[in-house]
Amino acid sequence: MKAIHVSNAPNAIGPYSQAVCHKGMMFVSGQIGIDPKYNKLEEGFESQVEMIFSNLSKILEANSLSLIDIVKVSVFIKDLSKFSILNEIYAKYIHEPYPAREVIEVSRLPMDADVEISVIAMG
Repeated sequence: MKAIHVSNAPNAIGPYSQAVCHKGMMFVSGQIGIDPKYNKLEEGFESQVEMIFSNLSKILEANSLSLIDIVKVSVFIKDLSKFSILNEIYAKYIHEPYPAREVIEVSRLPMDADVEISVIAMG
């Protein structure tokens, strides 16, 4: 197993890696909408989702992967009424054939983020 850390994405805010690679698969830890330039959570749901996809891209690139290599997505969202907004933004970044996905409403996320997304990718 190989831990992945990239400086142009947010640092882990706990005892975990940004991602790990094992047997051709990359497991990316849950990302919230932190702007790594300022180490600050973006304001607003849409901005957080956009920042998450930017950060996911940077982490995947560290292992020569991209968003098209994602096979599984897990989304944790504080307000399921924003599901359609999530789908609109998601469709800008994730294309057919779509990866498997679940969206789960939760009561609270780290740093009071509105959304957190983790992925599994393979090349």
